[in-house]
Formats: sequence, structure tokens, C-alpha cells
Amino acid sequence: MLKDLVAIAKPGIIRLNLIAAFGGFWVASKWHIDFALLIWMLVGSTLTMASACVFNNYLDRDFDVKMARTRERALPQGRLDPAFVLGYAIVLGIAGLAVLFLLVNPLTGWLGVLGMFVYVVIYTMWLKRNSTWSTSIGGVSGAMPPVIGYCAVNPTLDAGAWLLFALLFLWQPAHFWSLAIRRREEYREAGFPLLPVVKGVTRTKWQMIPYIALLLPASILMYQYGYTGIYFLVLSLAAGALWLLHALSGLRSTDDDRWAKTDFIFSINYLMVLFLVMILDTNGV
Repeated sequence: MLKDLVAIAKPGIIRLNLIAAFGGFWVASKWHIDFALLIWMLVGSTLTMASACVFNNYLDRDFDVKMARTRERALPQGRLDPAFVLGYAIVLGIAGLAVLFLLVNPLTGWLGVLGMFVYVVIYTMWLKRNSTWSTSIGGVSGAMPPVIGYCAVNPTLDAGAWLLFALLFLWQPAHFWSLAIRRREEYREAGFPLLPVVKGVTRTKWQMIPYIALLLPASILMYQYGYTGIYFLVLSLAAGALWLLHALSGLRSTDDDRWAKTDFIFSINYLMVLFLVMILDTNGV
């Protein structure tokens, strides 16, 4: 049971987002780290994200039965009671938001509320079932972790907060669509109107390109506004350019599944490089 309780909180997603939250905190701190504040921010973020992911599993349990990727989860298999899972989500959410509001600062708490609302209500309950815009608009929730990390130190929505938001918001659609291309028939059978299902693979490939391309000026602005140094600028542009070139190569690829798998790996590595270098090359003035 413990293993299932951890799994429905989607630890892989939480781990990736915690790296982003840590990066945002480090950028705002400029190497002058309040470790107690850092720990509370990470704890609050973890619990809040876990709550949103558990709500997602609870609400999607009927759809998860229809997909090979998800039908082995605890709820579709009946290993966990839905009412218990709903209570679990509520408790995690209350605990996480309480930590952010009371032990970090109110702005991070409200950002947590916004992220949960977009992910649970706007994305999971509404758009995911009704619109191809689910991925793009749902990206608002996924862009919250670095902003929460940044605002834990600097409780204002200044240029740094918006640029960190932009980096995660722009990254997510191309990242997810590369997965959705490979799983498009499963999503079709489950009834999810994702972009590759409704508009086709070619349209999806074209739509990925502007998101990836816009990551380049966002990285430049991180440097231009003095949040990061020259190493971040060079390496983030190099990683972004490689990802963009690979995305463009997909327009003439004949093996969509193979291309999408490689692009998905590109997207994960891009984000890891971006935030690792951002942390190491934050201007400490």
C-alpha cells in the first residue's frame, strides 16, 4: 500500500519540478542561502505537487483503465479505495499549502493554490477531456515550481519570476507532445482530444517548434537581466539550438515514434542542463 501511495503522487514529476524550484530559489538567493527557508519551500512544494498529482489520479481513474500506460496504476487495479485517495489528496494539499503560507510566505502559498487549481480543475477536470489546448494552458501549473522557489526568497513577481515562469511554460508543450505522439492511439481510445489525436502528428510537430524557439530569447533575457552568467547563456543556447534542430528534423522524419522518443529524451536533458547550469552560474552579487 505504501508503494502505491507514493506512486500515485507521481514522484518522477515531483523530482523534476523540485529541481526547477531549487533553481528558482538559488537564482533569487544569489548564493546567500537561507537553508531553513529552502527546506520549508521544498517541503511545501513537494506536498502541494503531490496533492495535485493524487487528485489527477483520482479524477482520471476511469480513463486510466483504457490506456496500457496507466491501467496498472493502483486505482484502476482496485488496490486503493477512491474515497481514501480523495482524502489523501486533500490532506496533502492542506499540509503543503499550510507550509507555504505560514513557513515560507503568503505569495508562495497563493502560487501553490494557483498551480493546484489550474492542474486539477482547468487541466484535469475540463480541458484534458474537451480541448487540444489542455497541454498549453495546463503548462501554467507546471511553470509554478521555479516561481515558488524564486518568490520564497524574493516575494514579488518581478522580471526574474516571469522569466523562470516562461522557461517552464514554454518547455512543457513540446516535452509532452513528444510523448503524446508515441501514445496517440492510446489517447484516442481513451477519449482524450490531445493535439496529435485531433490535428495529427505533422501539425503537432509544427506547433512544437515555436515553443522551443522561444526558449532561446528567454535564456538570453535571463543573462541580459543579470540573473545568470555567460556560461549559462552559452550552454542554454547550445542545448536549446540542438533541441530546436532535432524538432525541425522531425518535419521530414518518416519514423514518428522513433523521432518522438528521441525528442522526449532531448527535452528531459535540456531541462536538466538548463537548471544545473543556472544554479552553478547564478550571479552572486
